[in-house]
Amino acid sequence: MVFDATGAVTREIVGHKKKVHSVAWNRSGTRLASGSVDQTARVWDVEHGAHSGQEVELKGHSESVDQLCWDPTSGDRLATASADRSVRIWDVRQGSKCAAVIATSGENINVTWSPDGNTIAVGNRDDVVSFIDARKHKVIKTTKFPFEVNEIEWDKSGKIFYLTTGLGTVEVLSFPKMHTLHTLQAHTAGCYCITFDPIGKHFAVGSADALVSLWDLSESCCVRTFPRLTWPVRTVSFSHDGAYLASASEDMCIDIAEVSTGACAHRIPTRAAMNSVAWSPAAYVLAYAGDDKADEGDRYAPREGVIRIWGVPRKEV
Repeated sequence: MVFDATGAVTREIVGHKKKVHSVAWNRSGTRLASGSVDQTARVWDVEHGAHSGQEVELKGHSESVDQLCWDPTSGDRLATASADRSVRIWDVRQGSKCAAVIATSGENINVTWSPDGNTIAVGNRDDVVSFIDARKHKVIKTTKFPFEVNEIEWDKSGKIFYLTTGLGTVEVLSFPKMHTLHTLQAHTAGCYCITFDPIGKHFAVGSADALVSLWDLSESCCVRTFPRLTWPVRTVSFSHDGAYLASASEDMCIDIAEVSTGACAHRIPTRAAMNSVAWSPAAYVLAYAGDDKADEGDRYAPREGVIRIWGVPRKEV
């Protein structure tokens, strides 16, 4: 497969009443989930960028849904993290019915699911990371960190746990013991986001210094940086084959870079700062959402709560 933006199309999905903080695909790329300031999550029936019109609205949180993630072993189970001090688990086969509510100690800002599907990690504004047994729906461990924790993620083995910090470092810990293995001096300002490629070769970090750094996973060394954004990087995502990296910030564009060279493959123009970008695990299709605000006096203004899906046609090599 080769990447070619010729003929790319952008589709809009409208449903949320306020801005969207997070978008995420299930493992097959057939469903897209979104979390919003309107206190709801939604699941959209989407395949290869085409929205069928089917959606499920997930209600229950009493504050904004700041991040969500899918069970990597199931295309049906979803976890949502909210400022209302709870994590909710949903099985979309049951429609809008919540499968479990887990109380947490603080206002949650990020969530991730372990590769084996057994554990959910959630981080809050007090820099506490809680680990939830995804089967028993109970908090089994909490760790308080003495620095600002911004985003959390397991590697593909599930044995190593990463977190980005306000100190400009990436902390690498063993799981489940949470012993520090490495402290990577990654950036000159706070590290905001982290993502791993699907093939297990690289991870990428977005920072307040407006740089995205690419790291060799086996050596824990920085391979290159991507310097094209000018504002703090909020969100990063690898394509399904690990060949391209999307990153976004308050710049009015999404940068798509070639991982192997660092060159810009394409730029997607936006009309608002971006909160979340997510490549489909099945195709060159990118979902994204940001700080769009409605302006009734401007018919060209972005609509609040809109999600966009940008896709390129498939071509054989």
